[in-house]
Amino acid sequence: MAERQFTTFKLGNDLFGIDILLVREINRSLQITPVEGAPEFVTGLLNLRGQIVTVIDLGVRLGLNKREIADTTRCIILKTAQELSNKGVDEKIVKSASADQVGFLVDYVGDMVAAAENEIAPPPANLGQVSEKFLTGVVKLEQGLVGLLDVGRILQVQA
Repeated sequence: MAERQFTTFKLGNDLFGIDILLVREINRSLQITPVEGAPEFVTGLLNLRGQIVTVIDLGVRLGLNKREIADTTRCIILKTAQELSNKGVDEKIVKSASADQVGFLVDYVGDMVAAAENEIAPPPANLGQVSEKFLTGVVKLEQGLVGLLDVGRILQVQA
C-alpha cells in the first residue's frame, strides 16, 4: 500500500499537515512587506534570495485568527507547479500547486508524519473551526487528529 508523508504544523491548538512533496523549505525569515488592497488572508510579500513569495496567513484563510508573529512562527514555502512537474511528481499533486511562489504563515512546524492510504480517513464536517472544504482527510495520531489540507482549494481566491 502506498505511503504518503506530510509536514505537520500548528495553527493555534489545531494540528494540520500538507503533502511533503509540496514543501520546498521552511523559513524563519519573516520580513514581510504588506501589500495594499490584497485579500485579508495575504500577509504580504517576502523576498527570498531574490525571489518574491506571496505569504498567506493560513489561519485567516481557514477562517481562524490572524497569526501573531512569535519565535516559533514559520513560513512554509511551497514548490511551484512547474517545479513539481519538472520532477515528475503525480499530476494530482502538480494541479494543487500554484504557478507563483507562495508561502503559508503558521504558528509552529512539527514533525513529518507518514501514513498509508488506508490510514487516511475522510474529513469530518469541520476540524476545530476549519470547514471540510479545505480538508482532504485526517490521520489519527497518539496526540490527536492531523487535518490534511487541500492546498489547491486554499490557493483558490474564491473557494
